[in-house]
Amino acid sequence: MSSIEQSIIGVGAIVIRPDGAVLLGYRDKPGESPCWCLPGGHVEAGESFETAAVREIAEETGITELQCLDMLAVIQHLNSSVSNATGAVLATVQQDAEALVLEPEVFTEWRWFSPSAIPTPLFPASQAVLAHWLGDESPTGWQTYSISQAV
Repeated sequence: MSSIEQSIIGVGAIVIRPDGAVLLGYRDKPGESPCWCLPGGHVEAGESFETAAVREIAEETGITELQCLDMLAVIQHLNSSVSNATGAVLATVQQDAEALVLEPEVFTEWRWFSPSAIPTPLFPASQAVLAHWLGDESPTGWQTYSISQAV
């Protein structure tokens, strides 16, 4: 398959508690540089970004009680060798939501962080999603398309 035929469609889920803390996992996957990452992953055929976010959050953290899901943006990685887009989804949970390490081959821990104390380094797509959510400029090579909520 040529690179023209390939594409990566992903989802990054910003999971927040009522106190504003955001969930990040420490990603230590063989062959990659360790970094902090939002729950997320590939969108499967036939899935919406929101459905993929619910599935990925449950698969990676065990959190299934989501109170609200909002699609925020589609973020495109323009410097990728393949077509690469990530849907940014905001999910809210209860204050006592506990994230478990269900994919130990990928993540070593899950922790809650204040939006003003997001750790680095960040997984590139997570960095782009969080930049949009925090109102910061997109990282170099990333383009953000905000989703306008119809009134």
